[in-house]
Amino acid sequence: MSTRPPAPRPDATAAASRRRFAARLVAWWDANGRKDLPWQRRRSPYRVWVAEIMLQQTQAATVAPYFQRFVVRLPTVRALARAPLDEVLHLWSGLGYYARARNLHRAAQHVVEVHRGVLPRDPAVLETLPGIGRSTAGAIAAQAHDVRAPILDANAKRLLARHFRVSGPPASTATAATLWALADALTPAKRVAAYTQAVMDVGATVCRSHQPTCSVCPVRSTCAALAVGDVARFPERKPAPSRPRTRRRFFVVADPQGACYVEQRPRDGVWGGLWSPPERCADESTEAFLAATGIASELVRATHVAPALRHGFTHFDLDARPVYVFLRARPATTNGRWIDPRQHRLGLSALATKLLAGTVPLELA
Repeated sequence: MSTRPPAPRPDATAAASRRRFAARLVAWWDANGRKDLPWQRRRSPYRVWVAEIMLQQTQAATVAPYFQRFVVRLPTVRALARAPLDEVLHLWSGLGYYARARNLHRAAQHVVEVHRGVLPRDPAVLETLPGIGRSTAGAIAAQAHDVRAPILDANAKRLLARHFRVSGPPASTATAATLWALADALTPAKRVAAYTQAVMDVGATVCRSHQPTCSVCPVRSTCAALAVGDVARFPERKPAPSRPRTRRRFFVVADPQGACYVEQRPRDGVWGGLWSPPERCADESTEAFLAATGIASELVRATHVAPALRHGFTHFDLDARPVYVFLRARPATTNGRWIDPRQHRLGLSALATKLLAGTVPLELA
């Protein structure tokens, strides 16, 4: 009679494979992972939450200085909730995707009003807060509370799509469902925070979009894409559509002391709630702008039309043509504000900051 043990059932084999996948990632993170990022020090649910929102579509190296400034000025959810939106946007200025800041502010107010200032542990409840989707909710729950919750950020999508050769663009419904099922199945019951960070770190530093270092990947031995030599194919992408281009004029008006005139943008849309030099149609003349703004032509000392600046958004490019207007005196009334470009507490986009920095062109200095 044979004493050979029975072959494992397929579901048991799959479960063992999932455990090995998670164990290898956690072991790699223990030895090689990032453990000194600003939000990993003095870890708290609030700090994890702010970091995860900032890390949406932005790399950790870019986020780090913004995060540090933000939590020094607004160290708690209650401080964030009572802060003026202008101050929140000012702290966010230059980081981009400003809807994240507006949503973070709204969510903080909701947490204070509804949850007594305590960020929920339940990923499903977190997901009801403005700006928090399923992956961000999972990351916050796992990182802040070690709650078992899958994540599927860009790094996780890339790692899983390559490892399992998942066809189709990740944004498609069918592919997203497959990736979410894999993410959920692979997330372990223990050391969830370490596993979640490992997935993000391997994706960010090893399984990169370009020039991945497969030779040091902790799960290279079971990577289906590596086995057949088509790592670069995954994740599969839709053909990139042609990017439309928009042309606009920005009137940068400076008084004799160097203060500049800015207007607040509508709360919704691109740069919602931020302040900016007045933006107008590409063909608006300086004379028409001055008349509409209430600035008398005799106050103008000099004007200068500068070369256009190209600014890229997710779905289109903006050609911003700066028109610098230097005044002999500040007009008595305007609808916006006058600020010192070097010292203010308003939220400005990166483009607005760049435009205001050019208020003294060399030829007019």
